[in-house]
Amino acid sequence: KASDLLNGLLTRHPQVESIGLTGQMHGIVYLNQDGRSVSPLYTWQYGGGADLLAKMQDESVHAGYGMMTYYYHQKLGMMPETAVTFCTIMDCFGMYLTGRKCPLMHISNAASMGLFDCEKGKFRTEQIAQLGMNLSMLPEVSDEYAVIGKYRDIPVKIAIGDNQASFLGAVGEQKETVLLNMGTGGQISMLADHYIKIPGIETRPLSKNRYILIGASLCGGRAYAVLEQFFRAYAAAIGSEDKMQYDVMETLARAGQKAMKDESEPDDMLQICTAFSGTRQNPAQRGSITGISESNFTPQQLTYGVLKGMAQELYDMYQQMLAAGCERAKSFIASGNGLRKNQVLREIFSEMFDAEMELSQYEEEAACGAASI
Repeated sequence: KASDLLNGLLTRHPQVESIGLTGQMHGIVYLNQDGRSVSPLYTWQYGGGADLLAKMQDESVHAGYGMMTYYYHQKLGMMPETAVTFCTIMDCFGMYLTGRKCPLMHISNAASMGLFDCEKGKFRTEQIAQLGMNLSMLPEVSDEYAVIGKYRDIPVKIAIGDNQASFLGAVGEQKETVLLNMGTGGQISMLADHYIKIPGIETRPLSKNRYILIGASLCGGRAYAVLEQFFRAYAAAIGSEDKMQYDVMETLARAGQKAMKDESEPDDMLQICTAFSGTRQNPAQRGSITGISESNFTPQQLTYGVLKGMAQELYDMYQQMLAAGCERAKSFIASGNGLRKNQVLREIFSEMFDAEMELSQYEEEAACGAASI
């Protein structure tokens, strides 16, 4: 499907200088000696091996990360018999286009596997070997925006992580600029010109000697989708048509926002934690609703409170960055459909961060970022 889309683009736009690739990070596909996939894609939402995390003793790996998935599969004898290496789905597609037999993985994707030393730009091979994993399975890593081959005589660039690509597409390499993204998950991202370690914040490589500080909320925009499913189930239970409730929720959110501003007792508002899927540090954590009173337990406040909870998770991470010595941002750029399509959410972010939210210039930030390298 991806190659069909690419061929259609090349037919419409024949004067292409290079092909950039990006896609969802963390997940892996196993490959055989001919460079072809011999497994499904295990995405970052794959939970296998969560109970083995303690043995890793490395905060760079979480459930769903490629090295965790590989470790789990090896432990349980689930490895495909013909697998000789693994890579991300976008690396796999690049190999398909160019005919490569061995993956060349950019550090942005390699770091997303876990058990990776971002400061040194390489896998923690000694630790990986001690865990009993086969080092020959590890893909080759590059910190350059290298050409991995050609497709229809057009150079194909190495695939980069979707988070880094989105940052490049929305922010470029501007300093003192924060990117706020709300999609399936939520992220707050900021550029750093040196490696810095902040508890609860990931330092991801962008390119050689360039890093992005990332705070990631696991549920993110899905928290709003969970609430939509709640309202839809109620609507179906009373005999209404089974259809999406987002239009109604927009009205409810606006009413909840007005209630908060008009409330003579602003402390009498629902406090909602939207960590419905846990956090990177504590996958077992769950969300909560507190401060419930007879007057505030309404659909309006529930809807508004979920939106505010989504923003609060990222705001708390921003405060961690500032506390670690990062410079306060001078501009904030919003990306992702959650922020692009929900005006109330943008207003919540603007008020919480005390800054105007500028929408990113392009809707498909990751694609634009991949095309820019």
